[in-house]
Amino acid sequence: MKKKLVSVLLASALIASTLAGCGNSGGDASTGDSAPVADSGTEAEAEDPNEKVGAQITVDQSATDSVTVEGEYSDADITVFIYAQDHEKAVYQSLIDKFMESTGAKVTFEVTTADEYGQKILAYKAAGDMPDIFYVGPDTVAANVDDGYVLPLDDYVPEATINDLWPAITDAYRYDGKQAGAGPIYCLPKDLSTFAFAYNKTLFDEAGLEYPDPANPYTWEEFLEVCGKLTIDKDGDGEIDQWGCANALQWALDAFIYTNGGHFLNEDYTQVVIDGQKEFIDAFQYFADLTCKYGVTPTVEQDTALGGYQRWLDGQIGFYACGTWDVGAFMDKNTFPYEWGLCGWPTGSTGVSMTRNGSVGFAVSADTKYPEAAAALITLFSTDLEGQRVLSGETTGASLQIPNIMSYAKGDFKDRIADGTIPYGDNVEVIFNYIEGTDKYEGLFVEPTYTYNGDWWQEFLSGGYEYVLTGEKTAAEYCAEVQPAMQAALDNANELKAAAGQ
Repeated sequence: MKKKLVSVLLASALIASTLAGCGNSGGDASTGDSAPVADSGTEAEAEDPNEKVGAQITVDQSATDSVTVEGEYSDADITVFIYAQDHEKAVYQSLIDKFMESTGAKVTFEVTTADEYGQKILAYKAAGDMPDIFYVGPDTVAANVDDGYVLPLDDYVPEATINDLWPAITDAYRYDGKQAGAGPIYCLPKDLSTFAFAYNKTLFDEAGLEYPDPANPYTWEEFLEVCGKLTIDKDGDGEIDQWGCANALQWALDAFIYTNGGHFLNEDYTQVVIDGQKEFIDAFQYFADLTCKYGVTPTVEQDTALGGYQRWLDGQIGFYACGTWDVGAFMDKNTFPYEWGLCGWPTGSTGVSMTRNGSVGFAVSADTKYPEAAAALITLFSTDLEGQRVLSGETTGASLQIPNIMSYAKGDFKDRIADGTIPYGDNVEVIFNYIEGTDKYEGLFVEPTYTYNGDWWQEFLSGGYEYVLTGEKTAAEYCAEVQPAMQAALDNANELKAAAGQ
């Protein structure tokens, strides 16, 4: 109980990851590939792909007709608490309805935004009344286990069930009390997601530009040139109203830092090393210059008035991040009435296009009264083939994720995209390239995944980085200013880790 009280006071240490998947989402995202959610201090900064207002997709119950659920849990009363977009919520609700119909269980489904999830799960913890099922990201598995919040699933989910899942996302949720990647499994993955780059084909056609070549991602110089051609005053009023790209810092900066050989921390994750690091500073300055020097992104003020995601949906943006959970929304013509495709993020000095992969996992509360029923429900969400057909869009026409099941993802899923059964933007191979890695593509865990919490990264986001985007500070000046606060937060995380006996 003492550990639980300590963890409640240290809320930021326990906020789940996403990229998403969510996310996550991180993660949804979603992020082991984990993308930790770190919300910044202003509305513009906190733009989160996991809480975008997406397509208003409804799911006919017939989409789940092929789903079979075994077991009788008529005495079970389960609460599920996650964050999701509206179109994700609709699909999960269809699976929950099927589960209740088949098993007799009662399920209460509570959904929030990624931005609000951390504080709400904190309130549950403070009250000592956890939902039966909730999200945990790979970077917070250890803390949640150490503090007694999550149930090991080995006794409820056979090992054979997860043998055909992506190894990275099963290892990401194992923990033996000392290190990640070994020991019992504590979550089943919601997804394995990645932040690919999307481009608006309609805007490229209007500008007479060739589409990006997915086999050869742009260099930074090439990317800037194309963005310049897409940045225009469309209505002739003297104001730019279409931009080459839009970048939410906490989701896009990674792609520029890592492709340039930059990094936040040293190899053993004990020191913040951005002050004076050329690779990091050059990448951050290039990222900022897209806004303050070259004007190919909306300004900070314009982004505050209307976020980049909404501008993308409105057809004002040439390039924008695309999480795997975004596809259902982007393919809905009422939401996004444009043609689009996938491409690689532009490359820095390494010549390799990089982005964050992500995952978030379904955890079962250690205090649940219904472990068998809760485990059966998250199995339906995560590892059941027919459930994955629903979530990947084969039976609904709205893809929310790359399937967790590798054989299905690489086989029937790709085939159903090719034959049009699953609506998808062009070049789905870009997503697989980031997940599996090639000589031109690499998806990776961002560094907060490997530290006991991501508070040090929060310091980077909340220390006034927007002054670099406005040109009032250089990247080098900001890195020098913010590193001490980041280091203090990292030291605190490592003290917490030591106190937990790790």
